Amino acid sequence: MSDDEFRAALARLAAGVVLVTAHEPALSAEGPRGEDAGMTATAFLSVSLDPPLVLVSLRTGSRMDDLLAEQPLWAASLLAENQRHIAGRFAMKGRISDRLLFQDLPSRRGPVSGAPLVEGALATLECRTEQRVEAGDHTLVIGRVLTAEVSSGESGPLTYFKGKYRQLGRG
Repeated sequence: MSDDEFRAALARLAAGVVLVTAHEPALSAEGPRGEDAGMTATAFLSVSLDPPLVLVSLRTGSRMDDLLAEQPLWAASLLAENQRHIAGRFAMKGRISDRLLFQDLPSRRGPVSGAPLVEGALATLECRTEQRVEAGDHTLVIGRVLTAEVSSGESGPLTYFKGKYRQLGRG
């Protein structure tokens, strides 16, 4: 089986789109400052209800993988169908700086993680890493959900299918 055959087969599995974020505390000559990091993920799932656990798959050695190896607190915003532009912004190859990615992003700080939570997302979760599992060229990060908030809106989910962002039930 070739890499292309494997990718083509798994592209037939529709997935929800999530923005994973974390706040990296840092010190500078001017004193404390922090930077936000974020990435679009489609490999995100519920693992357990008791305790409440979720899993996200991160490319090994990526900025988010490196950050979550050091910073145990992170967040996930489950994107709504009208947030395709957010998913695209954080999925760009050769991305612009993290600071510019978050510029003008409608978000608020998570009370526990300090990570950005996207306004208008279907739901937001704040998590603490419980376990990291190396799996091929990815790291599976299992997080305990510390807070969960569900939107009161009626929007549907943003999905990823056959290599494109889609609205559920539409092209």
